[in-house]
Amino acid sequence: MAPPSCETATVRVLCPKLLLSSGNQPGALQWLIGSPFFPPFTVVSTFRCIHQSPDLDQESDDLRKLLPKGFEVIGGLIVGDSDAEKSALEAVRAARRLRKSISEGGELDDEKIVGASVDAGTGAIHFFISKTEKLAKLEPVASIVYEEDKSGKYLWENGCLLHCELPIKLPFYFPASSPSESKKMFSEAVDAVITQFKEPNVVYIAETLKKASGDVPKPVVLRGKDFGFGADASNINRLPAAEDQVSDIISCSHLCLNSKPAALVNSAENADKIQISLMLNRSEKSPTSGAPVAEYFPAMEEARVIVVDLNLDVLTYAPKELPLMHAVSNLVIPALVDQLYSLKKIILPHLLMEHPQLRIYHFNPPGVLHPITTVYELNYGETEMKQVDVRKSLHMRLGLPLDRPLLRTANALDLSVNDDSRSNTKKRGSIQLKDVHIGIPSSGVSEGVASVIQGSYEYYHYLQDSFDDSGWGCAYRSLQTIISWFRLQHYTSISVPSHREIQQTLVEIGDKDPSFVGSREWIGAIELSFVLDKLLGVSCKIMNFRSGSELPEKCRELALHFETQGTPIMIGGGVLAYTLLGVDYDEGSGDCAFLILDPHYTGGEDHKKIVNGGWCGWKKAIDSKGKSFFLHNKFYNLLLPQRPNMV
Repeated sequence: MAPPSCETATVRVLCPKLLLSSGNQPGALQWLIGSPFFPPFTVVSTFRCIHQSPDLDQESDDLRKLLPKGFEVIGGLIVGDSDAEKSALEAVRAARRLRKSISEGGELDDEKIVGASVDAGTGAIHFFISKTEKLAKLEPVASIVYEEDKSGKYLWENGCLLHCELPIKLPFYFPASSPSESKKMFSEAVDAVITQFKEPNVVYIAETLKKASGDVPKPVVLRGKDFGFGADASNINRLPAAEDQVSDIISCSHLCLNSKPAALVNSAENADKIQISLMLNRSEKSPTSGAPVAEYFPAMEEARVIVVDLNLDVLTYAPKELPLMHAVSNLVIPALVDQLYSLKKIILPHLLMEHPQLRIYHFNPPGVLHPITTVYELNYGETEMKQVDVRKSLHMRLGLPLDRPLLRTANALDLSVNDDSRSNTKKRGSIQLKDVHIGIPSSGVSEGVASVIQGSYEYYHYLQDSFDDSGWGCAYRSLQTIISWFRLQHYTSISVPSHREIQQTLVEIGDKDPSFVGSREWIGAIELSFVLDKLLGVSCKIMNFRSGSELPEKCRELALHFETQGTPIMIGGGVLAYTLLGVDYDEGSGDCAFLILDPHYTGGEDHKKIVNGGWCGWKKAIDSKGKSFFLHNKFYNLLLPQRPNMV
């Protein structure tokens, strides 16, 4: 099918619109990311240009490492002035230069690409199409469709991930008298490995990464002699699912799950994954027989040998209907080549010294629809400034907040698990339900704007772990829920403390006498703040109210907390405590509701029972009968934990 003309072209934006318009500094440049497998002019994500001028060599090196094969730069967006086309043309020219640098080619770029300009004053975004590098004039785009709500489903219903790990111990030799020759010999050894990727006797084995309870497709064996290297994977005919069953050509869908719950198709973490393993077949049958031959190549002078560890780990994206052979030859193998060259570039300056310990990680941070790949040096701990600076740079490029540990190794995608029945709850060894507020009925605030907790938590309540704390342990349970939030967002690795451990902490800091340990005394906001500071280093803000009727007056402030901090809040009133997960506030009428998680529940871990019983749900400040959930106590205090400022 021919690409649409610019007059009828539609730019589809799958990433949040906020990412496009963020960073309103004049001249700020972003790269628009799409895929050759999507309709033309479909923007999947944006990467900020973080090098000045821009330094396209450094930019192309970074994007070659970060961006999985199956995605590519399709244009540029710049913050400009009132002359939108002039600004967009500047973005287009930068994007074309970057595309050439990434592909390491100098030919003309005849692909149609997108140029966009953000008005620094109004934030309005104007899109244009550049037909070819030869033409300086851009064509305006009239139709722009934002489809953020469908984005995850669009990517992962139709596509899958191919994952390949390849540990290499690479020896190379160089004259002991000429250390300067080492870099040349190492480069030649790397090139020899790359040649092996495409040898006729190389074998690639593809198998499904997720072992579902039903039938698992048999692994597929692909041989190098059958590959068609260099083809444009985006133009290869795709196979309808039905044809895959009767054709000798096997598509990626053959190794994908036929069905899965709708909730599990909207993220890279739950996408279909295919594992690719590489082997060299040195034992093919020969028509003639012969004895093994050993060849001896004597060194002409004293030589030195160095062994370099290169642990390749690539992730690529492919449509499910793409023939598996082409997915491997045109996506996986080029990804291995690019990553090998990237690691070589990092190691070369240290070749004759201690080599950096390089490790590949894949992440799928919020707001970025596709995975990204990073190379971390494990010589440095995660809190060492050099590693912190690396993560800060990545956060800036991806438009991520600088106070959240989204790219720490604990948040990396887990691609090694082979059991679909796993769950995060089971993996952490706990029995608590997670995120019980998801799917509950609406608040009833007709024109309200809901601001809720960001991230996951576990629901702690009375009588869990066969421990009877009914009547006195609600604040302890609220604190456990709050600490579980910090655990699940990877701000801490400590276990959620028991009631006794919470009491011991308060004794250790001198707030309570030793007799407090093992007692049934309740605690409040002050004690919770002491424990969070001691165990997690988390500071808290405390708000005091003379009566529950004052709470609605603070709805705007509470909404701001959930939008900026996103942490659960403990509400204390008299001897009662609750966990606040969000507010729904109508600024015009003042009507509001509070999303309450009630730790006084004493039943089992039954989500339906919890929601239907009102143990997790919206509570109106004033209901239809004029009653308020908060008026049964004269005094309230709120504990608002603050996110640590860390990446």
